[in-house]
Amino acid sequence: MSDIKAKALHYHANPVPGKISIALTKPAESAQDLALAYSPGVAEPVREIAADPDAAYKYTAKGNLVAVISNGTAILGLGDLGPLASKPVMEGKALLFKRFANLDAIDIEVKHETTQEFINTVANIADTFGGINLEDIKAPECFEIEQALIERCSIPVFHDDQHGTAIVTAAGLLNALEIQGKSIHDSVIVCLGAGAAAVACMEMLVKCGAQREHIYMLDRQGVVHTRRDELPPHKRLFANNTDKRTLEDALEGADVFVGVSGPDLLPPEALKLMAPNPVVFACSNPDPEIKPSLAHEARSDIIMATGRSDYPNQVNNVLCFPFIFRGAMDVRARVINDEMKLAAVEAIRNIAKEPVPAKVLEAAQVSELTFGKDYIIPKPMDTRLCYRVAKAVAEAAINSGVASITELPADYLADMRG
Repeated sequence: MSDIKAKALHYHANPVPGKISIALTKPAESAQDLALAYSPGVAEPVREIAADPDAAYKYTAKGNLVAVISNGTAILGLGDLGPLASKPVMEGKALLFKRFANLDAIDIEVKHETTQEFINTVANIADTFGGINLEDIKAPECFEIEQALIERCSIPVFHDDQHGTAIVTAAGLLNALEIQGKSIHDSVIVCLGAGAAAVACMEMLVKCGAQREHIYMLDRQGVVHTRRDELPPHKRLFANNTDKRTLEDALEGADVFVGVSGPDLLPPEALKLMAPNPVVFACSNPDPEIKPSLAHEARSDIIMATGRSDYPNQVNNVLCFPFIFRGAMDVRARVINDEMKLAAVEAIRNIAKEPVPAKVLEAAQVSELTFGKDYIIPKPMDTRLCYRVAKAVAEAAINSGVASITELPADYLADMRG
């Protein structure tokens, strides 16, 4: 058994199985406590909620409770291993919600025969929660599932594998292009991968100013182009009218490479085909499309990011999803819209440009971090993220008209301002 396997299994099994538990928020020591917590006292908030459903936010934990829901069809880089096998990942997501944004989260793993059955199951339990985080659901079903649930639920529904990845990628990529002296509007972008994360990343970059005709997406058959007639709808969005067919064709003169595919799929020789001062996001986990050592050996002018914490510039969804939910739920947003996502992008990228507090350096176990090639995006342990991102998202929800609460208190998240 490898060292990491042994440590991981021990971590998950001890001192008690799993990573989350339920804690009481009210006293339950006396007969009077129990009379208030349950019968007869509990009847009073029941009546209030029956008369006004919004009272659930006042008398129950709904407003601070996230459901982390999966069917286990796309677990990390492991594939379709089923709902139960996804439970450690979903518990881990719940842990991150609590650790970084003080949101309570409970994991729910759903067995189903059809996509519609999954949608119905989630929609039917949605009122229990203040937000729904969908996780590890394969494409193309994930697109249909998320859209249907957004339409049917009155609380935020967010597929993190799509939008969390896209938001963090966009924040880091915009900063990297700025350092390299390039504009996203003029940049040629190659995306290796055509699944949920790839499509969401490219859609977010378009919203940030990228030109759709400058984007070359590749799947297992090569470049996604307009003369392919078997393309599903999510790939047709990025079918380019081009004669380029291979990765090497697409990379010729390209400014940006985004990999959301698999390990070691970007040869160093192909990297040399890119334009001067390229940006490479090799985000396959746990092994990137090209190892940083090989990339830097091939190109000294590169800015590189990966999904790993042991290299500079980690693209990590924890930089955004806890805080997006924090901000959205604090103003009771009905949805998480584009305005809120773009606000998160800007908040994240701006933090990286500011001086880094000593306590963040200590948590990151480094002596110095300065905005530049090896620091284009904040570290996950940066305590400024919660307040800054959540506040930006909440304000965007208010300004775009999707929030039920239309003013943030002056002391909003005062204990998380960093």
